Amino acid sequence: MMQTREAYRGTGIGVIFMAFFGTLWAGIGVMGLQEWGFPYVELAAILVGLMLLIGGISLLHAAHEMPQQITGNLKRIRFWFNIVFIAEGLLIGAAIAICNAANQTELIPGVIAIIVGIHFLPLASLFQIKLYYFTGVILCFLALMTLLVAPSTIMLGDHEITAKLSLLGFGCALTLWTTGLTLWLRVKNAKRAVVHSKDHPS
Repeated sequence: MMQTREAYRGTGIGVIFMAFFGTLWAGIGVMGLQEWGFPYVELAAILVGLMLLIGGISLLHAAHEMPQQITGNLKRIRFWFNIVFIAEGLLIGAAIAICNAANQTELIPGVIAIIVGIHFLPLASLFQIKLYYFTGVILCFLALMTLLVAPSTIMLGDHEITAKLSLLGFGCALTLWTTGLTLWLRVKNAKRAVVHSKDHPS
């Protein structure tokens, strides 16, 4: 990975996004648990989200120490990122409206997960991050399995949980958190390799 201000800032923002939205999906999973494991599951999800958030902020802070790279592609990347982000929001809004109109509100989380997964595919090409392809595919797979295969409810001892919400919520959360952690570690490892090469020139 290039040690530039833009690379650090972009990765930091990506990690923060993964922390925030991963925690939101974990909240959906918690809703499905119907207070099973309260408050430990909630606290664990918040802790993971905070750790990733701190990691993303640390990358934004470290970006100020990196050399700036002027590139003509930066405006193009920002433009298409905004297009993808706006399209995602519009599709999610339309999906929610259609599901509500059809009285199929139980489909909303799964449909949203599919849209979110698909939106990672153009981002993978735009940012040249192959990891995003896997993230997008996994999110779509989780959504389809939840919609088509997962039971509506299951029993954990004497406690009934909404299986579809829990499986989808925690599955998406783990996927996004893992993506964020991987991005963070890639930057740290790349920086460590640069420092090592400077200290031990061949």
